[in-house]
Amino acid sequence: MILYTRLFILIALLFSMTTIYAEQKIAFVNQAKLLQKAPQAEAARNKLQKEFAKRDKALVKLQKEIVKKEAKLKKDVAVLSTDELNKLKRKVILLRRDLERDKVAFKEDVSIRQNEELVKLQKSVLESIQKIAKKEKYDLIISDGVIYASDSIDITEKILVQLKKQYSSQ
Repeated sequence: MILYTRLFILIALLFSMTTIYAEQKIAFVNQAKLLQKAPQAEAARNKLQKEFAKRDKALVKLQKEIVKKEAKLKKDVAVLSTDELNKLKRKVILLRRDLERDKVAFKEDVSIRQNEELVKLQKSVLESIQKIAKKEKYDLIISDGVIYASDSIDITEKILVQLKKQYSSQ
């Protein structure tokens, strides 16, 4: 009789545990997709492109100038005096140094600004995820590191819609 009572209690506990887990509302979000497709991401890319367009053109112009000077150097090597030839060689070397220095600075500045914009975007995505989670009463939303998530729990599109609404209201 004690055995049946224990067995009944064990079955009751197992049954209650499965109903507890069945009541959990869990979802999955593909953050990489959101970071790529959100209108805020496109706006950030356009903003950075405009911000760095002048410097990029200046680098291209300097590169073309170096190519012209090198061509002149090769073409006029027999005609130029030693002093003129040395001056032109030094000028090319200095221009190359300037170009390399400017390229490094440009890449660093672009990288810094990209990271700043990414942080803003990630914050916006996180806020949208939290807003949907609270609104639809999710207990758990999973993101990175998921091997598989069925479409029935994937709320990425809902978050993307929320991000679009948020962007259009700005």
